[in-house]
Amino acid sequence: MPARSKVQNTGEAVRWIEEGKSYSWIVAKYLEKYGIETTTSMWATFRHRQGLDRQITRDTDLIPWAVDAKHRWKYPLTMLRYEARSRAGHELKPDQRERLDNWKATLEEKNRVVYYDPDTEAGFFLVPREETDTDLIRAPKELKAEEKAAEVETED
Repeated sequence: MPARSKVQNTGEAVRWIEEGKSYSWIVAKYLEKYGIETTTSMWATFRHRQGLDRQITRDTDLIPWAVDAKHRWKYPLTMLRYEARSRAGHELKPDQRERLDNWKATLEEKNRVVYYDPDTEAGFFLVPREETDTDLIRAPKELKAEEKAAEVETED
């Protein structure tokens, strides 16, 4: 016999997730309302089983890098995540919207874009915009075919 679900009201839980409530908010609310301890991973599993959209919006145009763990919570990356959510049509909290709008205004005013270098302590830098920069970031440059071939030859 399968274990009984801790979810007391599926409709309510789905509504909270669709409203953008964080898993930690739902965990606290469930403890307060039902006296039931849950975990964030339980709610992630619930979301998946209900076929609901992911909570995290991925935008490889805005965040094309494999970000090193030590840089995952840097301010520019957080702002790029907010922008990705906004572009995907998700509602931002008022404070997130204000921070994003101010950050983007600063980028525009100073004519800067975000550059990522995983081999540095800081990771993210605001660098002067170049003609080839078409968005908020400096996109990583793709190696030309001959450069790739030369790299392979030097690795042997």
